[in-house]
Amino acid sequence: MTFDNIVINQQNKIAVVTINRPSQLNALNKQTISELHKALSDLNSNKEIRCIVLTGAGEKAFVAGADIKEFAAFSKEEAIELARAGQEKLFDFIENMSKPVIAAVNGFALGGGLELALACHMRVIAESAKLSLPEVSLGLIPGYGGTQRLAQLIGKGKAIELITTAHMITAQEASGLGLANYVVPAEELLKNALTLALRIIANSGTAVSAALKSINAGINHNGYSTEIEEFGKLFGTPDFIEGTNAFLEKRKPKF
Repeated sequence: MTFDNIVINQQNKIAVVTINRPSQLNALNKQTISELHKALSDLNSNKEIRCIVLTGAGEKAFVAGADIKEFAAFSKEEAIELARAGQEKLFDFIENMSKPVIAAVNGFALGGGLELALACHMRVIAESAKLSLPEVSLGLIPGYGGTQRLAQLIGKGKAIELITTAHMITAQEASGLGLANYVVPAEELLKNALTLALRIIANSGTAVSAALKSINAGINHNGYSTEIEEFGKLFGTPDFIEGTNAFLEKRKPKF
């Protein structure tokens, strides 16, 4: 099957999935999310594939966020459905896959892009990459699991700081927080991600799947439902309207 927005290369029992919208900084729109779901679902059931590397096309961005143009005019109900469908179709789906997914973060991972990296089981990050959850600057909160997975990975206090300040961090800072498994030179990113994948597939695939399932079983998912509801409630508020308009008009918001 061919896709418009992603490219798949398979080698050595490893699949490299590349989000291929470089002119849009690989932003996640509905079509890309659907294509990723289909591709990852097929790879998860493909017995020839043992590990997946997920990356972005070009040098600028892994994924620079969700495509704000698609949802700027959404109602509360539409926004809740957007977050719920995205979580079920892609973010929760990746987290609960039976095969490890490694995010090879080649550039900006912002908003939904960082949430995508957080949903992956491991993260190899280029030294030049920058990461942020900037949603509060748009009058929003992360809606694809970011409030939950960031706190799980780096702790509640630091997660609250990064989300409420919308502060952008470097790859080195991400490593210090425990967000990165490895930080490597940009030109060696894919090589290092593939080396990690090769170390994984040298082991029992059945045991690796069992390990993933067992680790995920210890995570409380109630917070995801709360995040979806709160994300939706913010649509149509004055802050949301000002924040998204400012973003689309390329100016600073006035809250």
